[in-house]
Amino acid sequence: MAALAQEPEDIKDMEAFLKMAKYPLVKHTDMTTEMREEAMDTCITAVEKHHADMEKCTQMIKETMDKKFGAPWHVVAGGYFSYDITFECKNLLYIYLGGTTGVLLWKM
Repeated sequence: MAALAQEPEDIKDMEAFLKMAKYPLVKHTDMTTEMREEAMDTCITAVEKHHADMEKCTQMIKETMDKKFGAPWHVVAGGYFSYDITFECKNLLYIYLGGTTGVLLWKM
């Protein structure tokens, strides 16, 4: 019976989370403002377009960043991962989109 009493509150919490999750959450970055905005726009577009296929999503992000800012860019996208990488200073972005999709973008 107690679980039934908690359901409406859990639903309200989930609705609040999904409302908040509409905006990208930057977990870590050292990019310049201009580069970060370009990278975030690219990531948002790719995740919205290829949300069911992370391989296509990462390929789109990598190719776009390689063209705009020179190669080699690397991308990891998905629901559950951690990282320990070497990267060029001022070339790292780690964001969450839609609340559950993480995108890690860096240049070596």
